[in-house]
Amino acid sequence: MTAIAFIGLGNMGGGMAANLAKAGHDVRAFDLSAAALDKAKAAGCLSAESASAAVAGAEVVVTMLPAGQHVESVYADALFAAATPGTLLIDCSTIDVATAKRVADAAAIKGLVAVDAPVSGGIAAANAGTLTFMVGGSDEAFARAEPILSAMGKAVIHAGDNGAGQAAKICNNMLLGAEMIATCEAFLLAEKLGLDPQRFYDISSVSSGQSWSMTSYCPVPGVGPETPADRDYQGGFAVALMLKDLKLAHEAAITAGAQTPMGTRAVELYQQFADQGHGALDFSGIIRMLGDR
Repeated sequence: MTAIAFIGLGNMGGGMAANLAKAGHDVRAFDLSAAALDKAKAAGCLSAESASAAVAGAEVVVTMLPAGQHVESVYADALFAAATPGTLLIDCSTIDVATAKRVADAAAIKGLVAVDAPVSGGIAAANAGTLTFMVGGSDEAFARAEPILSAMGKAVIHAGDNGAGQAAKICNNMLLGAEMIATCEAFLLAEKLGLDPQRFYDISSVSSGQSWSMTSYCPVPGVGPETPADRDYQGGFAVALMLKDLKLAHEAAITAGAQTPMGTRAVELYQQFADQGHGALDFSGIIRMLGDR
């Protein structure tokens, strides 16, 4: 049993913390939301009055926060003062690469060990313990983090040094965002050409156009396995979160001098969809906006 502090119990963090407790770890959880804390307590976690209180005495600290500014603030204001030397810091938030590297460097100066370990899989996978973790950090840090992350996921992959996990995550989600738009366009075109959606799915899902967006997350209701499309695009991976990841990828591309025209267009289209008031819908719901055109 490992003493773990878990900070950030939102839609993703709540399920992740619950799975750590289910695996037998001593999880002390903190969130600004009293309701989130109550839910974590019901799942077997101990609630802490503050981030500092959760971190005190912990062997491992897991953070799942909205953005880089929140991670940097929690690290500076709570973790660095309360954590004992040698404590492993695992940040599962999706943030920019530069901030991930900066907090890891700051942690090292304090005698702490940090990895960035953003996730793929969404809320359902967080609850089921079937997430994929993309981990950035030293070999030694990864070896320490792997058994903790394995209690929350089906795959734990070492991407490279600090910041590499975030790089992998934003590149993956840029691909996913652009891929979903292309999948939606293909179904809409097939419909206008007189093809039945199920017939098109049956053909494309076993042909060169096959993709995860097609076969595992089809944006058309009633086609393929059950997806948010079958629930009026409720739940799943929100447009606002996809847009956040796409913007991180866009900013990274500018910094790195990489050309990402499809990623840039994906940012524009999801921004337009969000501006129409659909930020809370699943990202596959963009088929509605494309269809309206």
